[in-house]
Amino acid sequence: MAATQLKPCLVLLLTFSLLAFASAISRNRIKSLNQIKEVNRKGPYIGLITVIATEEDAFFASGSFKPDPKFPFIDLSGRRFRFGVVRGRKVVYVRCGEGMTNAVAATQQMVDLFDIKGIIHFGIAGNTNNSMSIGDVTIPNQIAHTGLWEWLNTNGTLDSADVAQLEIGDYNVPKGNGTNLLGHIGYMEEEYYSVAGEPNVAESLLWANISLQWLQLASNLEGMKLEQCVNSSLCLTEKPKLVVGLRASTSNIFLDNAAYRDFLFQKFGVSSADMESAGVAMNDGMWMQTSLSNGYPVIVIRGLSDLAGNQEGDNVVSKFGGLAAVNSVKAVLGFIRNLPPITR
Repeated sequence: MAATQLKPCLVLLLTFSLLAFASAISRNRIKSLNQIKEVNRKGPYIGLITVIATEEDAFFASGSFKPDPKFPFIDLSGRRFRFGVVRGRKVVYVRCGEGMTNAVAATQQMVDLFDIKGIIHFGIAGNTNNSMSIGDVTIPNQIAHTGLWEWLNTNGTLDSADVAQLEIGDYNVPKGNGTNLLGHIGYMEEEYYSVAGEPNVAESLLWANISLQWLQLASNLEGMKLEQCVNSSLCLTEKPKLVVGLRASTSNIFLDNAAYRDFLFQKFGVSSADMESAGVAMNDGMWMQTSLSNGYPVIVIRGLSDLAGNQEGDNVVSKFGGLAAVNSVKAVLGFIRNLPPITR
């Protein structure tokens, strides 16, 4: 067959392939929408969101999650949303993946598609407070996005509205020796859009306040027994504790630097640092409005897995991350047990 005859055949074959592909996508989408409709008839649900496999493994290893026999899961946009019961409460569970973008996308998808009445976000975090220890569980009352910066030259002028300032030159060794060309960083407030606010009008927001009623419920967990040992040969020196009402920070940074850890604690008073909580807790399309701007109660429960750079040698998250995840799950299960009945 001549090349001029072959081209129309290839075009036709490609057209049929694309049509078949589009048809398959359409059928899958219709199937997913029908499944969503069915599972929502069984609602309402509490949304559960973790980040990484270590946290998910600890959750499923607890044996508390009983999958729905008819619709155990629905796969959407590459994520698996699982449906079931935990401690007598109907739940939708998803692992969002690391970072703010993943946290926002998964949470917004959850609240848009399913009959959700509140969200529990849990997992592990770095410890930025010297009065806290690895293995402890923190349930913060406020969360800030501390990754929204304006980064200026040395002679640049910071915006007067910035809530904090980091002078990189202050960390020269020896101090004051020469000029640090990295300049300085100003910490900006977020533009916050909410269903309770005026459309298309943003408010300035630094701290997102966690739902007061749920914090009061969580306070009943203080004093609960938490795991102290990873195994028979690796244990923490002190019994872990659960603390309600501290502050937390979120940014797209895995924090493993003692100087910056101290800066965050001194400037913002935060006791933990992670990469997702603000994205879950506060998004109608922007980073940090998901649960709050959609009008849902939310709580964040994080086990402290490492010292965020304040250790000697390498970070210990690989040693104690699993233990911290187990302790966060214990707190989650206790919190769910204390929840009042959820109605439509």
